[in-house]
Amino acid sequence: MVLPGPQKGTSRISRVTDASDIPIRVRPEIAALPAYKQGKQAGDEAFKLSSNENPFDPLPGVVEALHGASAVNRYPDAAATRLRERLAARFGVGVDAVHIGAGSVSILAQLVQATSGAGDEVVYAWRSFEAYPWLAVVAGATAVQVPLTADARHDFAAMAAAITDRTRAIIVCSPNNPTGPIVTQAEFDAFVDIVPADVLVILDEAYAEFVTDPDAVDGLRTPGGPSRDNVVVLRTFSKAFGLAGLRVGYAVGHPRILDAARSTSIPLSVTALAETAALASLDAEDVLLERVRVIAERRDRLAAALRDAGWRVPQAQGNFVWLPGGEESLELAAAFEAAGLIVRPFAGDGIRISVGEEESVGKVLRIAGTVVNDLPKGHPGRGLA
Repeated sequence: MVLPGPQKGTSRISRVTDASDIPIRVRPEIAALPAYKQGKQAGDEAFKLSSNENPFDPLPGVVEALHGASAVNRYPDAAATRLRERLAARFGVGVDAVHIGAGSVSILAQLVQATSGAGDEVVYAWRSFEAYPWLAVVAGATAVQVPLTADARHDFAAMAAAITDRTRAIIVCSPNNPTGPIVTQAEFDAFVDIVPADVLVILDEAYAEFVTDPDAVDGLRTPGGPSRDNVVVLRTFSKAFGLAGLRVGYAVGHPRILDAARSTSIPLSVTALAETAALASLDAEDVLLERVRVIAERRDRLAAALRDAGWRVPQAQGNFVWLPGGEESLELAAAFEAAGLIVRPFAGDGIRISVGEEESVGKVLRIAGTVVNDLPKGHPGRGLA
């Protein structure tokens, strides 16, 4: 049987690209969108300080639990019920106020897709997590980037001014990745007060466990979840809990908002192994807190020494520090790599250095202390913070 082709004289009007190097028609904004760039991998002799991973091995009991979870021929529980129940009890909310995803970034994508489409806007500070722009573009929405302040913090006055009747979602990242400063509780509460009640505010707290500043926002500080219905809090097991390779994160918020996110999710994307590892990690909280204390102390020591060496390092409250490398960022990153230190450069902006093994600290300081002297006079990275 021969199927009829397109009729002569007919036309297809669609927002697609005719780029010669793509064999099919795709949306032009997707064709122009660069793929997510993961932190560069490290060889056997190098320290990988590019992906904000936890330098410690999995928490006690995790590996044993994974060995016992061998039924990979069966589908996982799509709702991750055991983990949702555990987190619901932890934060004093109903089970339907907790949502599990394959990393918190997957829930971010679900929330943006659930709220935003063509003609809508997603507002966030910039520079921040590099996934934010493409999450908006993939949803068909417009990304509205609000520059950070001179000290690499969220500019809430400017973010408030950026809200329009087309705004559907606002993302607040605390501590801000990759620059490091927190959002204070007072700042966040005041900002949410002026956001229209029907606009979603996503509080991305992927690094919350590392925060030591008592003034920092904590979206889950009181039982019952976020204090306002239009706020959803995101957290992850990838960073402090050391489960980056298993991809499991969670959201706490209004059940109906999370229902909308669940409707856009890829079914069965959270594996049974990930849920099992997350539950085992929660059982080892005492060890977790000690490890977090060690990493936070190492971070503070690293940041202080970098300032002493002449770098202008913003407040660091995650498990990383930020060097404002500006136009020299790629060149500076190459100098670190040549010394066996794989860091994360952001062209034109700066370098993020994850807090890794103790043995890496001295090497980072040695290279950083050398290259800062090569920066031109008046460079934004030079000078004490």
